[in-house]
Amino acid sequence: MHVHPAALLLTMAALAVPLVCHAGEFPPPAKPKDISQYGQRLQRTMTLLATSTPEKRNRVRILFYGQSITGQGWWKQVEADLRRRFPHADMECVNLALGGFASQLLVRTAEYDLYPFYPDLLIFHVYGHHVRYEDIIRRTRQRTAAEVLIQTDHVTREVEGDWTKKMNYTFLPSYAEKYGCQLAHIRESWKRYLGDHGLKPQELLRDGVHLNAHGEFLMAQLVCQELVHRPDLPPDAWKGLARTYAVGRDVQWKGDRLTLEFEGNRVVALAGAGGRRAAQVLVDGRKPSDFPQLYYHARPSGTAGVGWPAIQRIAAEKPLVLEEWTATFTGFNDAQDDFRFSVAGSVTGPDGSGTAKERFVSNSGRVVIEPDDWVFAYCRKVSKKRTPDGFKVRWKVKPLFVDVYEPPQVSGPAGGFPTTLVQGIANAKHTLEIVGRTAIRAIRVYKPPVK
Repeated sequence: MHVHPAALLLTMAALAVPLVCHAGEFPPPAKPKDISQYGQRLQRTMTLLATSTPEKRNRVRILFYGQSITGQGWWKQVEADLRRRFPHADMECVNLALGGFASQLLVRTAEYDLYPFYPDLLIFHVYGHHVRYEDIIRRTRQRTAAEVLIQTDHVTREVEGDWTKKMNYTFLPSYAEKYGCQLAHIRESWKRYLGDHGLKPQELLRDGVHLNAHGEFLMAQLVCQELVHRPDLPPDAWKGLARTYAVGRDVQWKGDRLTLEFEGNRVVALAGAGGRRAAQVLVDGRKPSDFPQLYYHARPSGTAGVGWPAIQRIAAEKPLVLEEWTATFTGFNDAQDDFRFSVAGSVTGPDGSGTAKERFVSNSGRVVIEPDDWVFAYCRKVSKKRTPDGFKVRWKVKPLFVDVYEPPQVSGPAGGFPTTLVQGIANAKHTLEIVGRTAIRAIRVYKPPVK
């Protein structure tokens, strides 16, 4: 793995300080004079939040993704603000940020972090190569129906470099426009805040780039400004991202079979009251488990030094099965960029061995690892710690489907009670069949906006 020296210094600084802190009492940013652009491309998420009631608790998934800046405590302040403003929403907020993973690394880990999670809203910030940055945004809009909030960089110095200008004022705005994302102008608002209060950039930082308590407070405030419900805006921009079919109104049981023709790549069943009878799920006449693309290698366990996922991406050349994998390592050199390993699956069994510097394809074809996807050498540079011989990395193959729908118990206030039936099929026209009359009140279909 090749890492730019500047990125390495940034990573070392991130590891030297705790990432979570509480905000003190700081002056809030001035209210923006023009709010017409705020939240424009986030209205599916914000409508779900704002229309939640004690009787109808909408399920909303929010993912924070990026590097160490995203991993700092400001994201918890954003979550707390949303929970205060929308107490009846059934909110799931998750942070999968990886400190030190610039876009050229995060584009690999997104394969097991971002797309399988399939958020309603992605809040995103990362440094690194602009092409890899665009890859992440494009794939998010191709493979999920998530709305995306892109954050520009906060201010770390008084004089901007040419690359910083190009990234924040050319590339990021162009990506937001090209892929229909909301752009949070963090940088411009940060400059304005510094000027309003006579502050230097360093006064909101704990080192050259990471936020102190004051900086975390400001970041949370600026992100929250974007997370507003705008019922004044037409719903045309977001209505196509997800469509809900009410059973009994939009789609009907015919005997013991419910059939729905749809277009999209994800289908969720929303449970209704009245029984726990299981039912068979078919897509295009096949069990979901027959679709190879509906299995994925999940995030592997961490390195010995920093705890990063030890492998950036694990691919496959042959269909996967649900199982747990273990890789065992020996013969590390001092730089930890050369070693031997073997892999074994709980179902597949022992499946071959390889070396760090060669592309690895397991005997079954179910595990493929590229030489640049090992993280041990990067971890060694940053943590100065050696990974011992005999070290093991574990991960699971997980499903993005169910072959049999088993309704969850519905009790208390009406919530989403969602079960993903299938996720990750081609974003195209399909036919869903539920065989066996069961307690489903609605079917929700998700359709990514970019082909």
